Amino acid sequence: MTFNEWALAHEPAVRLGAFFGVFALMATWEALAPRRARLLPRRVRWLHNLALVVLNSLILRLLFPLAAVGFALLAAERGWGLLNAFGVPFWGAFALSVIALDFAIYLQHVMFHAVPLLWRLHRVHHADADIDVTTGARFHPIEILLSMLIKFAAIALLGAPAAAVLVFEVLLNATAMFNHANLRLRAPVDRWLRWILVTPEMHRIHHSMEPVETNSNFGFNLPWWDRLCGTYRERARLPQESMAIGVKGLTGSDQAVKLTGLLALPFARAGGGYAIGSAPESGHEAK
Repeated sequence: MTFNEWALAHEPAVRLGAFFGVFALMATWEALAPRRARLLPRRVRWLHNLALVVLNSLILRLLFPLAAVGFALLAAERGWGLLNAFGVPFWGAFALSVIALDFAIYLQHVMFHAVPLLWRLHRVHHADADIDVTTGARFHPIEILLSMLIKFAAIALLGAPAAAVLVFEVLLNATAMFNHANLRLRAPVDRWLRWILVTPEMHRIHHSMEPVETNSNFGFNLPWWDRLCGTYRERARLPQESMAIGVKGLTGSDQAVKLTGLLALPFARAGGGYAIGSAPESGHEAK
């Protein structure tokens, strides 16, 4: 059995094991060293956030039974992609694919902020007023489906090995839970870590209500893209303990908390809807 075949055979177990392991670690860390005071009871938010995660997982498995790893094997069998065309050795293709897929997700994230129609979907993620480990997986089902199609396109273009796709997806899910977690990192650790990984202190700025801060720090896993593309912001205008998080007009409402409200939110008129460049600046420059 090749590494790619092993990845396909064990994909569900690897992903579920990683998800529950990282989730338990982040939830424990949040409880022991929270960064911000909660606005809503955790049991209320978690019930609906996790219900959305389960619903998304079921929809993905129903519509895309092979998922991204299976699609990568199909691409390899048919010789699709630049890496297959140029015969790049496996480990070189593996490393390049993990990095390139992360850049694709960065670009996708920017696009979901730049296009007002896509922002309506993405604000389900941003409308969570108590950003924590569950926020990292809280997305509208339509956004999840569009994200999978974009991922398929990137895999086909690259010719990414199935094993690289599996590792990338595990890393993406794990780092999303980490950098959305309501946990406290010591300042020296955060400054060092954010050169190689998006930290909670860095990504929490992205969930600020201030548009100029919301439209920064788009990375989920690798922090390099924000620095290279000019979307990096070192700190928020306000201290992170008092920074307003969420979407104006939605924070704390049933639309932003309950499962039925989250599913209907993209079609509601409430809340902000803007494209990058059209929102008013907050009077401070990116650092």
